[in-house]
Amino acid sequence: MGKEYDVIILGGGPAGLTAGLYAGRSRLRTLLIEKSQDGGQIALSASVENYPGQMLEGETGVSLAARMAAQCERFGVERKADDIQTAELSGEIKRLTGGTETYEARTVILATGASPRPIGCENEADFIGRGISYCATCDGAFFRGLDVYVAGGGDSAVEEALFLTRFARKVTIIHRRDQLRAAKSIQEKAFANPNIRFLWDSVAVKAEGSDVLDTLTVRNVKTGELTVIKAPPEDGMLGLFGFVGYLPNTELFADQLSLENGYISTDGEMRTAIPGVFAAGDVRVKSLRQVVTAAADGAVAAVQAERYLAGL
Repeated sequence: MGKEYDVIILGGGPAGLTAGLYAGRSRLRTLLIEKSQDGGQIALSASVENYPGQMLEGETGVSLAARMAAQCERFGVERKADDIQTAELSGEIKRLTGGTETYEARTVILATGASPRPIGCENEADFIGRGISYCATCDGAFFRGLDVYVAGGGDSAVEEALFLTRFARKVTIIHRRDQLRAAKSIQEKAFANPNIRFLWDSVAVKAEGSDVLDTLTVRNVKTGELTVIKAPPEDGMLGLFGFVGYLPNTELFADQLSLENGYISTDGEMRTAIPGVFAAGDVRVKSLRQVVTAAADGAVAAVQAERYLAGL
């Protein structure tokens, strides 16, 4: 068993890194644990345009996360690369056990994020950030004047398709059923938009391209017919956005915390139902999942953790 920390932050995305910055500046003994690459979902973005204070000459998700991490570590935050297997969150001392050791702290900030549910097409992972995206708000502007396809038929998919018409030449919704699942009011807007088209009873099955996505194969689920869609030569690229749901990374805490559709319920101060346990970023129940809101959550969580510790 190692030393006891004031706060352990689980997750190295924008929420976790911002929480580390605030906790470190408050001179709390802080440990941040991330099992893989810093940045979370933002690390998948080839370009970032909507984060206040970013480098105007160009910012990738990886570069933004690296600068956040450096700022965080500047204030003495310790780092560990470990995959946490069990979490004991009740009681005055919280214990997180990973593959290499067990960590103890009086407070924990859960910033484990959420992952987009994969579209399910072949080669999908190869084109993330190179034609395939899961966030229209983040990446829509990069597809200005191009043909864009949206996988999904629920509220999010149709709303994001409507948003993408601000940039794309045309937007085609690929839906495995013959009618949308979105609310009627949202459907009406989509059907009335001349830049939105539909591929019914269909799913995307294969993504291809030499460097970026330029060929998409779609299968009709009723007939089995395959349709190959190629980017116009003058474009050289297609866009494919997936909106088939998110998978919050909460399996580790499902039996201890109050969840809503898999997301951690908190109050406005990022407090969970367990004293001393806070949640920040995409892992918690919220209406907008962006880098800027994740960072705000992390700041609030760290400040509240400090206040909790002061009251012990």
